[in-house]
Amino acid sequence: MTVPLSVLDLASVAADGTHAAALADTIAVAREADSLGYRRFWVAEHHGMPGVASSSPPVLIAAIAAATERIRVGSGGVMLPNHSSLVVAEQFGTLVALYGDRIDLGLGRAAGTDPLVSASIRRNVGIETVDDFPQQVIELLAYFGTIPALDTGQGARIMAVPGMGDAPELWLLGSSDFSARLAGMMGLPFTFAHHFAGGDTTPLVFELYRESFRPSVVLSEPHAMVSVTALVADSAERARELALPQALQMIRLRSGFPTRVPSLDEALAHEWTDAEAAFVDQRIASQAIGTLEHARSRIDALVASTLADEVIVVPQGATREVRLHTLRQLAAQQAG
Repeated sequence: MTVPLSVLDLASVAADGTHAAALADTIAVAREADSLGYRRFWVAEHHGMPGVASSSPPVLIAAIAAATERIRVGSGGVMLPNHSSLVVAEQFGTLVALYGDRIDLGLGRAAGTDPLVSASIRRNVGIETVDDFPQQVIELLAYFGTIPALDTGQGARIMAVPGMGDAPELWLLGSSDFSARLAGMMGLPFTFAHHFAGGDTTPLVFELYRESFRPSVVLSEPHAMVSVTALVADSAERARELALPQALQMIRLRSGFPTRVPSLDEALAHEWTDAEAAFVDQRIASQAIGTLEHARSRIDALVASTLADEVIVVPQGATREVRLHTLRQLAAQQAG
């Protein structure tokens, strides 16, 4: 079930690190992914999170594209309700003008932050909501010239420069069936966030995408990708240990106390409750965490159940080297 592999990076900020170090690590991982043959390297938009330095995907994408040669670079994703469609079109049109056909624009329907931060991004003026998402996607396609501008739409009166004629490869992202159906109806590629949504419903979302699909000027048939958390180690026990820092970070985030990524020593010293340990075990069971053979089998099983055309892995670990080890092992196994 071999399909192309890509990388989603969160520009993780270590407990004892800096924002500069986190971004330098992301660029270094991108260079390695480029040399290893991965298809895409995406970064995600997050705001107000101490452990995530990728608050400005277009800026980071430009730096990554400049530091790499072959790999496609993009967003996984830009949270469209935070932004004007025109500004996104100009940003990604500029990236396409600079780096040609290597730029992806993955669009998310969520804000990627809390309402207060989202309102601050837009300064409380004309704030878009998730209900406006379909119209915003249509506006973007019109700004890029992918579809004709609607007479009543902004794209009929305003030109994006750069933007018009500088279209990136556009994807819709989702963790529920809404974006799957919308991507299908619009004839766009779709990516499902299994790395944090998980669950037994993942295959159903892909079925809904294909059932909803209508051919478009972008795609003549469905094309889908699934994300999965990945960590490869010499044993299942060691992989579980190395996965603890991000698990602890996620537990703290869900408890309303976001932090940077704890060190491995801090995670090992944490007094894990039964509920927290169960959360870790459940997460590991649904992702690609373990020995190389186990991680690969989990990826293959995910592809078999979803019929995804591509897989984007989210490497885990408190250090760059741990994340790179996973990418190197998966790439070597893929090539072999």
